[in-house]
Amino acid sequence: MSDDVLSVIPTDPYWQPAQAAAERATALATALAPGRRAGLPPDIQVNWHERPNVVDCGAYLEWITCPHCSGMLDPGWWTGLVEAHATRGFDTLAADLPCCGTASTLDTLNYHWPCGFARFEIAIWNSERESFTDDELTTFAEALGHPVRQIVAHI
Repeated sequence: MSDDVLSVIPTDPYWQPAQAAAERATALATALAPGRRAGLPPDIQVNWHERPNVVDCGAYLEWITCPHCSGMLDPGWWTGLVEAHATRGFDTLAADLPCCGTASTLDTLNYHWPCGFARFEIAIWNSERESFTDDELTTFAEALGHPVRQIVAHI
């Protein structure tokens, strides 16, 4: 069985909200993203991490390119990095890119579909919603006190 996950993360991968702000944003997610089964709330997970963790788009990921040379990055290189940091998170997002050797950061790579890194995530599993509107993301940002972005995943 597969799952769809709609995640809201801060734009800064190292930032975390205060507990009260996280609770406001979680309540907003509950109001905006009804569950697939009538009358049941969505399955919402609020994840706090000591270090940035990858928030990827799962099966939607088609390719990753370098922001410096536009070269295509080897999926094996990416998968190796993610698997090596799966349990502990990333101490740093810095990376020497294999395409051109440029020092960069993983959060600035070009992902098709969007992926991100975060120490805080609101993950909404199997909602009726496919994505949030720009206005709704602004409301999440106001609730958290920091700009946000969304990651749509199929796992």
